[in-house]
Amino acid sequence: MAKTALLAKLTAQPGKRDDLLAVIADIGMSNAAGEPGTEVYAAHKDQNEDDVVWFYELYTDQSALELHGGSEQMKNFGRAMRDYMAGRPELIFLDPVVAKGVDF
Repeated sequence: MAKTALLAKLTAQPGKRDDLLAVIADIGMSNAAGEPGTEVYAAHKDQNEDDVVWFYELYTDQSALELHGGSEQMKNFGRAMRDYMAGRPELIFLDPVVAKGVDF
């Protein structure tokens, strides 16, 4: 099966990006650590937009992505982030092709 990836743009409420990142570092990362099909789960601060966080996620296959997205832990994570978000995340689904440091 082919690996699948996701790029997510999370926009925090003005001045709340660090609070959002704290939730990501705590709840989000502990959730991902327990998911064997989650290979990369990385949050990044946007260098130009003070309230934006980008996520890159890589999964062993589509089933692993669906398991992650539909889990009770992910629902709890979403509820914890809600107080700091300016709106819904923007999700872009990707088919990985080539990379350095990651086997496809």
